[in-house]
Formats: sequence, structure tokens, C-alpha cells
Amino acid sequence: MKKVELLAPAGDLERLKIAFTYGADAVYLGGEIFGMRSAAKNFTIEQMAEGVEFAHERGKKVFVTINIIPRNEELDQLKAYLLELDRINVDAVIVSDPGIFTIVKETIPNMEIHISTQASTTNSLASNFWYKEGAKRVVMARELSFKEIKEIRDNAAEDMDIEAFVHGAMCMSYSGKCVISNYTTGRDANRGACAQPCRWKYTLVDEVNPGQYEKVADEIDSSFFFNSKDLCMIEYIPQIIESGITSLKIEGRMKTAYYVATTVRAYRMALDEYYKNPKEWKFNPMWLEELKKGSHRDYSTGFYIDRPSEKAHNYESASYIRNYDFIGIVRDYEEETGLYIVEQRNKMNVLDKIEVIGPFKETMDATILEMYNEDGEEIESAPHARQIVKMKLDVKVDKDYMLRKPIVNIKTI
Repeated sequence: MKKVELLAPAGDLERLKIAFTYGADAVYLGGEIFGMRSAAKNFTIEQMAEGVEFAHERGKKVFVTINIIPRNEELDQLKAYLLELDRINVDAVIVSDPGIFTIVKETIPNMEIHISTQASTTNSLASNFWYKEGAKRVVMARELSFKEIKEIRDNAAEDMDIEAFVHGAMCMSYSGKCVISNYTTGRDANRGACAQPCRWKYTLVDEVNPGQYEKVADEIDSSFFFNSKDLCMIEYIPQIIESGITSLKIEGRMKTAYYVATTVRAYRMALDEYYKNPKEWKFNPMWLEELKKGSHRDYSTGFYIDRPSEKAHNYESASYIRNYDFIGIVRDYEEETGLYIVEQRNKMNVLDKIEVIGPFKETMDATILEMYNEDGEEIESAPHARQIVKMKLDVKVDKDYMLRKPIVNIKTI
């Protein structure tokens, strides 16, 4: 059985390496131009080349987003950029605009092309059109159900890949074609600069007379009208695969390395369990609990099962749910001292009860027994961001393992 691809976001070089270490088969990333996440750190060509080399050494792939809807003046530098991508051997480019598609075909004809979800592909005719034009993969619009995707798969060429988002933030607008950001802030969402006004708090009023406004409902001062819940499909691995989806895409190029690690790890475990015995696969609640230990919003199944109702939105708050702090990542181990070298991310203290996660491993409970600063001086606390500390733990861990601890809310009486 040919296994599906697990596709992860990579906002920078660290997250690219973490994605592959924790089980991704491929990553998608953006360069400094032409991508839909201009606020992400993104990659220089040199960083991209390093990422591609890291991936190919491990039999993995790197896809580059060129999926903005461009203006004429933005196309002038495209050919030179494409030639650079070809030179460093990226595996595919992701496009949504027919003009960019045409330039890619003319400039680097052997480059694999993926059609972005921004192209709003919702039917067999559209997906087959792109395939006949030369696209290898079509990313489904997020508004499709399992049934609709299966119909597209059944009417597509056998070697056409179907990719679909299975986890992460949902856009309230159709396939991400939103103009609210442009209207309210001048930042064009379709050119990579979305300000995410869908997460803002609004008040709904009615103009009863010219210049005279009344709240539509007095008991509601304001609400998060456009605030979609996050997508989470980890409970539906068999349905995903049976629908014909060949690449499972995780959203989140703006998210942290910890988010990438926990999300990729959970889906990797779920997929690996499926391929051990597809007919006997059972959902393990631990996978969902693992996803909830990262920063997230409430979850929904998007359009996969049925048309979303009001339950797919959170009208009360746009805040992320955080129950755990990512406190550090293991960078090395000193044999002579028995100490782990850890890059700190949030405050930690000696005797903290923590959890440790690593690639494909069960979560381990641990205690920080001792800590030292870079000068070898014993310390009780590490409060500074990105501080390098050496520590002794009561469990054995490896490089790139991540440390976290539950957030304790102390209530005052």
C-alpha cells in the first residue's frame, strides 16, 4: 500500500528541521517574496538551499509557495527567482495564479507544480484542467466534504496527487479570498499580508435613522463574528485515506517549533498505527490530548463531515488555549558531566515536574534535578528567553527532544 504524505509547515530553518525530525515527509515554506505569509520569517535562498539539502539527505521533500495573487509589477522578478529555486533543487512550487503558472512552465519546465488551495478547486473538471495543463498536484479547497473529494479522486488521473488541509487555523472566507484585511488596514490578504481581522471583536448595530445606531441585541455588547475554530481531523485517518487524499497538510507557518513538533508527532503516530493494520485501526485519545498540549483554538471538523453550523465558530473569544508552556529544547549532551544542554524558551526551575517528548516516543514524565548556567554556576531558575542551561534530569533524553510543563493557575481568595 502506498502511504500518504504528511506535509508540515516550515516558517524558518529550525522549524523545517524539527518537522522532519518529528516525522514529516515533506514541508512547505515561503521565500522572501511571492508567499502568502509575508509576516513569517521565511527563507533566504541560502537558507532554503540548506533546508533542501537537509531534506534530501533524509529522503524528504521541500515545496515552495508562490501562491499570491500578484500585480503586474510583482512579476518582474519572478523568472530570476524561479531559476534560483531550480538551481537549489526544490521539489515543487505551489501556485494559484494562472499567470504565475504560465511563467513557471516557460522558465523551469521540469519543475513539479502544485495548485494552491487559493485556486478554489472544488470539482473534477477544475482539477482535471490543472492536471492536463501540467500540474502534478491539486490542493483541495477547504470547503469540500469527504464525499466530494472522493468524487474528484474517482474522476482524476491515477498519478494526480490530491492534497488537503487536515489541521490548523481555518479562514472564515471562501478559500482564503478575504478582503476585510485590505479594507480595514490596507494589508492585502491575497498578497501575503493578512492582519487577521476575522479574529477581532466587533459590535453589531443597525442604523435605525441616518447617523443613529442601535445594537442588534442589547445583551450582546460585542462578539467574535468571524472567528472560526481550528480544524482537527486526527480522529478520521481512515476516512481521509479512503477519500483519496494523498497528502495530509498541516497549517501553521506562523506557529512555533513546539507546535510543529507536537502536531507532526501526533499525526505521525496516528498514520503509523493505521498502516500497521488498517482494518483494526482505532483512534487513540492520547493523540488528541497531545495536540491540545500545544497552543490552539477549539477544534472542529470543518466541511469534511457536514456543512459547518454556528458550532464551528467561537463567538466568545479569539484567544488561543494554552495549558502547557514549552520550556526548552535539548541541543546536546555532555558525557563527562551527565548534563543535558538545553535552549530555554520559557521559565523553568529546579525540581519542576515536566514532560518530555521526542520523535515517535511516548510522553515521559521527568524532574529537573539540577541546573547550571553556561559558566558552570549552579542556578535555581532559568528565566531568560533563549538562555542556554545545563541540567540533570531523572530520565534519558536525546537531541531535539522538547521539554514542557503544565501552566498552573493560582487563584487568590
